Amino acid sequence: MRQQLQQVVWQLNEIILGKEHQIKLALVCLLAKGHLLIEDLPGMGKTTLAHALAKILGLDFQRIQFTSDLLPADIIGSAIYQRSDESFKFHQGPIFTQVILADEVNRATPKSQSALLEAMEEYQVTSEGVSRPLPEPFFVIATQNPFHQIGTYPLPESQLDRFLIRLSLGYPEPEVERLLFKGQDTRFQIASLPPILDGKKLLACQHAIAKVVVSETLLDYLQLLVSATRNSQHWSHGLSPRGGLALLRAAKAWAYLAGRDFVLPEDIQAVWIAVVGHRLTAQNATQQSSESPLEAILHSTAIPR
Repeated sequence: MRQQLQQVVWQLNEIILGKEHQIKLALVCLLAKGHLLIEDLPGMGKTTLAHALAKILGLDFQRIQFTSDLLPADIIGSAIYQRSDESFKFHQGPIFTQVILADEVNRATPKSQSALLEAMEEYQVTSEGVSRPLPEPFFVIATQNPFHQIGTYPLPESQLDRFLIRLSLGYPEPEVERLLFKGQDTRFQIASLPPILDGKKLLACQHAIAKVVVSETLLDYLQLLVSATRNSQHWSHGLSPRGGLALLRAAKAWAYLAGRDFVLPEDIQAVWIAVVGHRLTAQNATQQSSESPLEAILHSTAIPR
């Protein structure tokens, strides 16, 4: 199974050039049964990465383009009157799939954004007083544009916390960008990608990740990092217990992807910023530092022996 996961990483590296760390983070998020938020400028490959992930993992896929006039019923579905038997029949919305791409999620109003909350947390949706389970596995991959762009609505903290990992692809290196200019548009390669995994294999990986061993010493280290966010003057509040559990899940998945059944400090460090960054709010928006406060915590927190 782990060899197949390495093939997934290799195939994604052929589509999204020069972004191996971000690709591993995206895969770790799905393996850890989380949801992924990709934040970047338009044209950086956010949607391409989401499409490629769904295709290679062999999962059913739906895309919702979030706009200002999108309604919750457009996501969840609604009951429609059937004249033949004079009854209402529920018609499922696009969220009833294994991988849902919420494209430009912050261009929709908060009311429409909230339609994802129950699905992401409870893996079900409620409509007309009836709760309906979503298929397994179920993942939300959301993309969002920077907040300073016109027509965006910031995601509330409660919804940001539903995402296990937030990542940004950023500009490619010059030599990688030259390869992009010379080669075929990578979006056209996605259609020919062979599925390497399927839903059953992915669920088996998730069960295996839950059994990855974490020593007491590593738990001490994780608690020190979490405590450091709560004692820092940089943020209005520290990391919650749910945030700490998310960090632990992601570290286990990173260790599993690396071929180990136990967690090392390097696994926690590899996912630290991607898991924690969007869960903390700065006390002062104008506060700047030559070194990221989260990176400073990593450098200043000693690993227990």
